[in-house]
Amino acid sequence: MHPILKAYLLWLPSFMGVAGLHRFYMGKIGTGILWLCTWGLGGLGTLYDMLTMPAQVREARLRGHMARALDEKLDDLDRYGYSRRPGLEGQSGSARAESPEHVILRVARDNHGIASAAQVALEAGVPTDDARAELDRLVDKGISEVRVRRNGTLVYVFLDFLDATGSADLEQF
Repeated sequence: MHPILKAYLLWLPSFMGVAGLHRFYMGKIGTGILWLCTWGLGGLGTLYDMLTMPAQVREARLRGHMARALDEKLDDLDRYGYSRRPGLEGQSGSARAESPEHVILRVARDNHGIASAAQVALEAGVPTDDARAELDRLVDKGISEVRVRRNGTLVYVFLDFLDATGSADLEQF
């Protein structure tokens, strides 16, 4: 993205009165228009750009990387089920986003230390495969463990929340 050679090639027409094309290319629309209307600030801006082009290209690349990283993060948030907690809509006119991990921990707390992929998927509004992947990630981190209920289903146990009611529902091996 943003090869320096291409930026310099777009800078060259500045000597023929068409200044600022390189600035449009690097996403600097406002100064691109200014350069176009003022012939590169009377040539001084064109000279400045010739000397600082490598730094400007690095800055444009960095902005591009940051924008892509932010887009990916927002996609991850959507994919992993950030949701609105009921009852928070009235606070300051906005709802607070809840991470997948918080949804899982809340489900486990409310269910005596036990959470299943189906419960988490229902609460977070995500597919069960995504819920299971998040639960498995918490097992890998040592926050929970996989156990078997008396009815034979696999569940995720969070020892921090496990009480006598939850413990009674688990098979003892």
